[in-house]
Amino acid sequence: MKSFELIVPCYNEEESVNLFYETVSPILYSIDADCSFIFVDDGSRDNTAKLIRELAEKDAKVKYISFSRNFGKEAAMLAGMRMSSADYVGIIDSDLQHSPELIPDMYRAVTEEGCDIAAARRIDRKGEAKIKSAFSRSFYKLINKISDANIEEGAQDFRVMNRKVVNAIVSMPEYNRFSKGIFSWVGFKTKWFEHENRERAAGKTKWSFWKLFTYAVDGILGFSTAPLKISLIVGTFTSIIGFIYALYTIVKTLVFGPDVAGYPSIICAILIVGGLILISLGITGEYIARMYMEVKNRPDYLINETNIIPDEKGNE
Repeated sequence: MKSFELIVPCYNEEESVNLFYETVSPILYSIDADCSFIFVDDGSRDNTAKLIRELAEKDAKVKYISFSRNFGKEAAMLAGMRMSSADYVGIIDSDLQHSPELIPDMYRAVTEEGCDIAAARRIDRKGEAKIKSAFSRSFYKLINKISDANIEEGAQDFRVMNRKVVNAIVSMPEYNRFSKGIFSWVGFKTKWFEHENRERAAGKTKWSFWKLFTYAVDGILGFSTAPLKISLIVGTFTSIIGFIYALYTIVKTLVFGPDVAGYPSIICAILIVGGLILISLGITGEYIARMYMEVKNRPDYLINETNIIPDEKGNE
């Protein structure tokens, strides 16, 4: 029989863990396969880890991984995929904003229709702040123009993949991970499932506007060198303007004589050029910072507790 594991990243989700399990387990276990959960507690500060352990005690199909601290959702998804051993692997959020009823169809798309990935994308943004929606749409347009990764607008981490795709994703050693870009970059045949946006079943979102902004910056810097090129272009353009202005000043001085020095114009020029230099240095610094994190070769996460036993192949 084929095996299927569903990875569920959790961070401070004590209000939704049991509700999620009660809602999703009948759907998952209805699939004609050896199905199980892999809950990944991302260093929660509430009772999430305790509730997951209790579920594992009641249901032998519930596996769990608990981090030593909060390492982020990217690390949680990576840990789940690394420690999975099933033929097919899925990822879904624990807040029930994804549509769990799509799981059987997504599984059939991968197992029967010749697809490697069945991925979900939301077709609306109901309940989301307009400014947040506008920035999100702008992000997808921008990253698709400046990078090789073609990310569908509204694409989510909610997906089902075969083992070939999971192995490809896990094989990428980078420390600064942007999974939406990675999912796209590895390629493979993908079928998209559209669904409407949902409100959280319980609790509050852990994604503030600032976290989403920094996540978007990580995506752009991780899959494009365009910001460095922009710095070069802006710097070159500014230098050309400076040379043209210098030539204009020389000609004007020869024709009309010396002019009175303009203190305000000098200050403005210094501020503008200085600002452009600092921006360029900042962009370069961001890339260097990521290189620094990569060469340190620190682990993506540290596991405090798990009930997953390594298989004979040596997978953790």
